[in-house]
Amino acid sequence: MSEFAGPADPRAGDSDSHGGLGCAQVIAEVWTLLDGECTPEAREQLRRHLEACPGCFKHYGLEERIKALIATKCKGEKAPEGLRERLRLEIQQTTIIRRLQ
Repeated sequence: MSEFAGPADPRAGDSDSHGGLGCAQVIAEVWTLLDGECTPEAREQLRRHLEACPGCFKHYGLEERIKALIATKCKGEKAPEGLRERLRLEIQQTTIIRRLQ
């Protein structure tokens, strides 16, 4: 399932930082990694951290499963056109209000 092997040494998760990144930063970037939206350098740093940190690796695996479940359950479904149009109008109004403030 995961493209990462996971922690080689369970004690490696004792540290706050692996691969040059702290756990909070890795957790914040998990979705950019899962969506393939991070740079190759960031991907490598995240990979190193995930391989050394059991807690973050577990979180990554959970998010990976959630993404797969969403993809399976929402495959091919689209919102009704009326809903899409209402949302489009709400977004436009919100944008206009923010620009005026």
